Formats: sequence, structure tokens, C-alpha cells
Amino acid sequence: MNGLLFIALLLPVAAYAVDTGSQRTNFKLAISEHRFQPAEITIPSDTKIKLTVENKDVTPEEFESHALNREKVIAGHSSATIFIGPLSPGRYPFSGEFNEATAQGVIIAQ
Repeated sequence: MNGLLFIALLLPVAAYAVDTGSQRTNFKLAISEHRFQPAEITIPSDTKIKLTVENKDVTPEEFESHALNREKVIAGHSSATIFIGPLSPGRYPFSGEFNEATAQGVIIAQ
């Protein structure tokens, strides 16, 4: 009987975890040869996303976006996680500060 009571108490917690998880979407971005790949990512608007940025280059690069209010240095051959949003529909440019001439990209929320 105690086992059933314990399970009944956990059901609301499990439902909450499922609801919370459905609000976040995972996206991946790579840095290779001082360029973001893909250079354009389309995400759902009004949704918090988890962006994993993998730097495949030997040298560090910085993910920087004034529009997103994010700045993160990613060491060579490593990765970083950046949480973004929820965003209104629009275009949000980002760049690599250390190789700004080639490392350009945009997140499109729609």
C-alpha cells in the first residue's frame, strides 16, 4: 500500500517535468575553418532553446551577439552550451569576434 501512495505522489512531479521539457528545443552549431556551420538556424519563436556550439578549430572563437545579449568564448576543440530565448519572430545576427570577417551567422525565430 505504501508503494502505491509513493507512486501517486510522484505523478504530479513527472507531469511537470514533461511539460517543462517540452518548452526547450536543442540545436547544434559548429565552428570549422573560422566559420559557423550552418550559418543560418531557424528556431521556433516564443520557445527557449539550448544551442550547443562545437569548436572544431584549434584556436578559440567567441560566439557574440548583441541582438541576443550573449557572449561566450569557446576554446579550440571544445564545446559550449548557450541558452537563448524565448524570442519574438525576427532575425538575430551573431559573429565570432576573433574571426569576424568569416565567422558570421543568424538565428531566425519564426
